[in-house]
Amino acid sequence: MLFNSFQFAIFFLTVYGLYLSLNHKWQNRMLLIASYIFYGAWNWKFLSLIWISTLLDYTCGRKISQSRSKKKKKLFLAFSVIGNLSILGFFKYFNFFSENLQELLQVFGLGTQPRFLNIILPIGISFYTFQTMSYTLDIYKKKMKPTKQFFDFALFVAFFPQLVAGPIERAKNLLPQILKPRKLKLKQFNEGAYLILWGLFLKVFIADNLARIVDPVFASSGPYNGVAVLLAVYAFAFQIFCDFAGYSNIARGLCKCMGFEIMINFNLPYFSVNPSEFWRRWHISLSSWLKDYLYIPLGGNQKGSLLTYRNLAITMLLGGLWHGAAWTFILWGAYQGALLIGHRLLQPFLNKLPKTKNEWLQKILFLIKVFVFFQFVCLGWLIFRAESLSQIVLMLKSIFCQFELVSGVGLKGMAQTLFSHLWLLLTIQIFCYRKNDLLTVLTWPLWARAFIYILIYISLVSFGATGGNEFIYFQF
Repeated sequence: MLFNSFQFAIFFLTVYGLYLSLNHKWQNRMLLIASYIFYGAWNWKFLSLIWISTLLDYTCGRKISQSRSKKKKKLFLAFSVIGNLSILGFFKYFNFFSENLQELLQVFGLGTQPRFLNIILPIGISFYTFQTMSYTLDIYKKKMKPTKQFFDFALFVAFFPQLVAGPIERAKNLLPQILKPRKLKLKQFNEGAYLILWGLFLKVFIADNLARIVDPVFASSGPYNGVAVLLAVYAFAFQIFCDFAGYSNIARGLCKCMGFEIMINFNLPYFSVNPSEFWRRWHISLSSWLKDYLYIPLGGNQKGSLLTYRNLAITMLLGGLWHGAAWTFILWGAYQGALLIGHRLLQPFLNKLPKTKNEWLQKILFLIKVFVFFQFVCLGWLIFRAESLSQIVLMLKSIFCQFELVSGVGLKGMAQTLFSHLWLLLTIQIFCYRKNDLLTVLTWPLWARAFIYILIYISLVSFGATGGNEFIYFQF
């Protein structure tokens, strides 16, 4: 059941009507049933995995809190972490590691037939697995106390707006909102409605239309034209942003309409000037999860430069692997780690560069930094989107060695498609960045808001992609 489908519209309107007519307790029970229906619409068999994670972490959370010895606390924490990661690892990585084990053994002349299974990847498993683990980890760290309300905890795990593609919510933020009665406010509802509309615009008008120029290039085995590849990579940079941010915005909007507040997952990431800032703005729920539960426990930046670089490399490698069982994702994670390490190495030199007090020169330098760093981001997206390691090599070769404006390859049409679909997004994001407010449109005069809403409506109705395309991050 997709956010960008008529089926979901009927589903949510029905759920919302019931929600408004029920008291707090039955609101939660109804939302739990609705969440299971929402997820079961894909494959009801995989509801069993959500139930296992729910029961496992609810029990382990209680046991960690009740245990007096540190040894027992660690034991139940281990049950939670190992149990969740075992489920995730089996469904997501079993065949990948079997295949690569076979290739490794063949290198040493040890032929073997690996065991492959017809495994279907459950939608959202990476998201709800990390979400449930944060509950037991925070209890172990004494950042929160376990709840006694099993069905309310079950709702935290399965809450449908952010179940299949995040944000990866923390129990200490979302669970208290579930346990306490919500108060619906008109301002919050208006913000939610805008986020839903803006999210649909990002997904249906921008992301799905840009896919039409991205997919043919990456589906081709070559030869490649460097200009076409570069335009496709730029298009993918905005496709993946609009697709994922679109989902996150719709999720936030649905929650606001019901009186919930969940975290911002994207905060104008393409205005970043360095990799550290980028990861504070991009997929914030995952990057902050990796920081709090992996990078800092490894030692963070508290044990010297070499160990800091090691911790960054490990964190980003595992972050790449989180996205999927493919060497391209692992390479992408390694690349992101290298960017973070490189930035740290250059920081002392960058701090010594002279600073200008001229306001206009500062703005020009900022734009240059944004543009230059965006090229590094796009190189990462090429690695991320590529079908294989060999395609990465061929595409990079085409960009650096076959960069020609050749007629007949649709370059003009690709460029026009990019501009026609991105100008409104870029315009609004500039205003958002200047005001440091993602909802700055809601502060504009009525005539300006009406103009934007009409543009969005026309874009969706007249030029939006039809067919209810899946969100990219459903595969992760």
